[in-house]
Amino acid sequence: VDECFNKLMEYKEAIAPYLADTFDFMYRAVKEGKNILLEGQLGALKDTDFGIYPMVTSSNTIAGYGAVGGSGIPPYEIKEVITVVKAYSSAVGAGEFVSEIFGEEADELRRRGGDGGEYGATTGRPRRMGWLDLVATRYGCRVQGTTSIAFTVLDALGHLDEIPVCVGYELDGTRIDSFPSTTKLKRAKPILEVLPGWKCDIRGIKKDEDLPENCRKYVEFAEKEIGIPIGIVSNGPARDDII
Repeated sequence: VDECFNKLMEYKEAIAPYLADTFDFMYRAVKEGKNILLEGQLGALKDTDFGIYPMVTSSNTIAGYGAVGGSGIPPYEIKEVITVVKAYSSAVGAGEFVSEIFGEEADELRRRGGDGGEYGATTGRPRRMGWLDLVATRYGCRVQGTTSIAFTVLDALGHLDEIPVCVGYELDGTRIDSFPSTTKLKRAKPILEVLPGWKCDIRGIKKDEDLPENCRKYVEFAEKEIGIPIGIVSNGPARDDII
């Protein structure tokens, strides 16, 4: 017992400089007008309350919960919520995925997507792939309270002649544009609109106006349908591959 205790006390000494009353620390930072950046883990549809139950995580992934519950910052101090939206869809594990694609089409997008391919960061397991789902994206942005969007991995779509986008769901023969509960989601089918591709590599482009016309139209179409401004476009895996 003494040996275990003494070893833990060594750990305590190593960790001690990094411990603080974080509530007090954040309170003073807010009062001093400091810039505070909070990063959320996982997407809106993994949220315990607002996600696709039961395929959710064990905590809330919504920006408001992270600010108030995770850091102790007052809700009225959150001035900007930037939501990351992929230019296509991917998913890990089981659960409903309305815009999912399969076969060679999915394999090609998986190979080109992400940062070195759409594979699990820990397991290396291939992720499920799909087209951009504007119904789910619109819902996710609304529950996050999004003020602007970072539209990512746009370069992965450069090989396509045409790019389908899920613009609505068909539920029991009726079109819906809002995200349904999980039981209804099981029966939902994607309504696709096909946009022309741009058939070139867009990495290295730094200005919106330098993007190919069809690429720019794809971004503008997504922005209009989601209803929230896209402030950042990512067109490559490097830190500076952004517009």
